[in-house]
Amino acid sequence: MSFDRRLAEIAREFPEWTIWRSDAGRWWATRHRPLTSAQRAAGCAMTIDADEPDGLREQLREQEECDAAADP
Repeated sequence: MSFDRRLAEIAREFPEWTIWRSDAGRWWATRHRPLTSAQRAAGCAMTIDADEPDGLREQLREQEECDAAADP
């Protein structure tokens, strides 16, 4: 599967994030909105990266868990 297709799949799965692949081949995601103080206190990240798409998906799922922990 092409990296463009994988990128599009991840972007559909995580619509609150902008997903891209760098020229160096790393996969990145950054949130569309700034972190709230509760998210920062919970240790959520604004931008994450991984070596491969599956690693990025895993980190995005972890960020969803972090968001849920920050939400009262």
